[in-house]
Amino acid sequence: MSFVSVQHLQKGYAGTPVFSDINCEIAKGEFVTLLGPSGCGKSTLLRCIAGLTSVDGGKILLEGVDLVPMSPQKRHIGMVFQSYALFPNMTVEQNVAFGLRMQKVNADDSHKRVQEVLKLVELNDFAARYPHQLSGGQCQRVALARSLVTRPRLLLLDEPLSALDARIRKHLREQIRQIQRELGLTTIFVTHDQEEALTMSDRIFLMNQGKIVQSGDAETLYTAPVDVFAAGFIGNYNLLDADKASQLLQRPISGRIAIRPEAIELSRSGELDALVRSHSLLGNVIRYRVEARGVELVVDVLNRSADDLHPDGQRLALSIDPTALCEVA
Repeated sequence: MSFVSVQHLQKGYAGTPVFSDINCEIAKGEFVTLLGPSGCGKSTLLRCIAGLTSVDGGKILLEGVDLVPMSPQKRHIGMVFQSYALFPNMTVEQNVAFGLRMQKVNADDSHKRVQEVLKLVELNDFAARYPHQLSGGQCQRVALARSLVTRPRLLLLDEPLSALDARIRKHLREQIRQIQRELGLTTIFVTHDQEEALTMSDRIFLMNQGKIVQSGDAETLYTAPVDVFAAGFIGNYNLLDADKASQLLQRPISGRIAIRPEAIELSRSGELDALVRSHSLLGNVIRYRVEARGVELVVDVLNRSADDLHPDGQRLALSIDPTALCEVA
């Protein structure tokens, strides 16, 4: 039996559906990410599971028990929001202990549990500080500790890293994943950032327009997108219609083709003559826009040295790994 089972879930506002038939299963201890563009329904789905948003139909089963009739307080679910929602007049320790006060946990047990989670999120030395004395990353760790201290059966994270800078985001997502694994805590994480989803998740549910269009591990979603939306959202695929694909590959192609940019090789000699139209430095990757047989393609090449840089206007040869061609609906 699945630990979390969402069955035929429906939710709409003023007659406009957000989603009409959501079905998914999550195993105990699994880290699942809801990934998709803004407005696709991922945060609404998370809030429905938490009990913060009512549903119009369907079931949300946690360990076989339907949560829909229950109040949020009785679901024993922890939730971390994008905004830290910390009490400004309380110290870190008091903020973390707040949920335990609501549960009427005695003072000794409360203090012990608060110290345990502060150690877990590496904030032992900040217990007496107030939120205005903390950085954004530290505030988000306080919010995480506040959810963990109540020992939830399920942890929900609603874009908790989106307000932080890139360096802090990377550190915190590694820390969240480490804590989740250490505790064996079933977790649902919402993001629109594909890198976060690919690096953190056991499984990804890719959502669009209120539907889960594809689910699977990171490798499956990246290498085998089911349709044009999935190919366009995960990675930077070259999406070619049948005519363009036939023109490029010089053989009849009946449907759309997706080609990963790193599966195309640029060299001094090869199968196809190509012209470099432009290039962009993306740190460890150089992204080229090239034209071959009248078809424009994006090509990603590792930035090994300055000598490898191909200037705009240079003519090169291009070859495509045939195993990287993916037909999409």
